[in-house]
Amino acid sequence: MKNLLLAIILTMVLFTLPAMAQEKHVAIFKDITGSIEVLRGNETLQATSGMQLLQSDKIHSYEESSAGIVFNDGTLLTLGESTDIEINLYVFKPEVQKYAFDLNVNKGQAIYSSGKIGKLSPESVDIRTPRAVVGVRGTRFIVKVD
Repeated sequence: MKNLLLAIILTMVLFTLPAMAQEKHVAIFKDITGSIEVLRGNETLQATSGMQLLQSDKIHSYEESSAGIVFNDGTLLTLGESTDIEINLYVFKPEVQKYAFDLNVNKGQAIYSSGKIGKLSPESVDIRTPRAVVGVRGTRFIVKVD
């Protein structure tokens, strides 16, 4: 009886792990030019088109590099060269009306184009820089941090 219960619990855990991993995925790289790195925890990864991004990822583009990022809600973010960003918080759960898009632009430049979060809940979008926080009230803008 104990073994049967243990087997059932183990099976449930194994089936929920892929779903939990999918929840963490917040965006993907669409287009990459030049060299882009992703710092994930203590690991540095070379970005490739189609690579999934997770909440808390830090992204760095080098000189003569750029990247297009598509978030799960359709938000588009284009990074220019020599740019550092960090995905602080991302929540897109329209079935329970929970939204959050919190991003740091520490250096460089980025073009933001609203997806569903920016349209359904613009107050849930914060783009932070070292000196300011941009609240979204429109659908597209450029952030430049020197």
